[in-house]
Amino acid sequence: MAEQTQIEIKPPQPAHLSDAGDDQVLEQQVRFFKSGTRKREDSWVISLFVVLHIVAFAATMFVNDCWQNSHRDCAIKVLGRLSFQPLWENPLLGPSSSTLDEMGALQQTFLANHHQTWRLFTCLWLHAGAIHLIINLSSVIFVGIHLEQEFGPLRIAMVYILSAFFGSLVAALFLQNSPAVGSSGALFGLLGSMLSGLICNWKVYTDKLAALSALLLVAMINFALGLLPYVDNFSSLGGFISGVLLGFVLLFSPRLPRMTEKKGGFFDYGVKKSIRLKQKLDRPVLRSVSFVLFGLVLAGAIVAVLHGIDMNKYCSWCQYINCVPSNRWSCNTKVTACQTMENAGRLTVTCMGKDNFRVFPFTSFSETRLHDLCDLICS
Repeated sequence: MAEQTQIEIKPPQPAHLSDAGDDQVLEQQVRFFKSGTRKREDSWVISLFVVLHIVAFAATMFVNDCWQNSHRDCAIKVLGRLSFQPLWENPLLGPSSSTLDEMGALQQTFLANHHQTWRLFTCLWLHAGAIHLIINLSSVIFVGIHLEQEFGPLRIAMVYILSAFFGSLVAALFLQNSPAVGSSGALFGLLGSMLSGLICNWKVYTDKLAALSALLLVAMINFALGLLPYVDNFSSLGGFISGVLLGFVLLFSPRLPRMTEKKGGFFDYGVKKSIRLKQKLDRPVLRSVSFVLFGLVLAGAIVAVLHGIDMNKYCSWCQYINCVPSNRWSCNTKVTACQTMENAGRLTVTCMGKDNFRVFPFTSFSETRLHDLCDLICS
């Protein structure tokens, strides 16, 4: 009788979650800026925010009504009611300062003296002008849609909203007597979270230097824009800090492309799924510390704003971070007073305490418009 030989067949053992296993999976690296790899439905959050910003700017220009309030002394007059204030008043092709105040911009007088804390939320949706709107929203689309496709709409919506709010809190600590809009805080929050996402997933991406260069370029352009009137750079700085901390908390793993059936069997898929779980549970100390730090700085900023702390008392040069004085625009941050005189259908507005004056060929100005002109003449 022939002797039977038993052969024991063992299934392949799944790889352990070691550094070697991580390196094996991470050999499938991807580009940070990919095109055409995600569905359009994955970018609905950023698209919604962009639409809301455009609607808010259109409403601002409708309320501004330069055609009537400024007696047709407007830029791009073909727009009629939606035309912009002259460039010497608003170099960003936008509304007057009184219109920004009316629409909910931040200003020291309204926030500190009248306690209008609702402006911390309304200023997030305002833009200083068409140039600010185009550059800001183009940057949001460029950075935000990619991040939303990479990390999902829920996480990016949290980064966007929380960074915008924290940016407005920081801006409130450095307010002057001129309107400030904080829409750039959300953008810089996205940039900060983009930096955190790159750091947390450094081995996943192949074009890290290109991504960092794009981040730096977008940040420099928008920060330079904040050196013009009405755009608040402290909102941008606050949003960036918030974005970095929230990025370490939320952007722990990108949505990598799935393996095809031809490239891996059942056990390979199990290994990749386990490593993805490990990535989600990885770096608990970094995520926990970042979460605690964000909670502390958020609570501290809220308390400081509610107590009316003015950081300008401790930093006399900080005002130049928000607006650099120039002969082409006004960075007036002081309370002004003017004297008006009517003569032969003309109105002369003279800045009290200075020899500056200007004569207008009409007299029918509203009180808010006279206040705008007074600020410009005294600056």
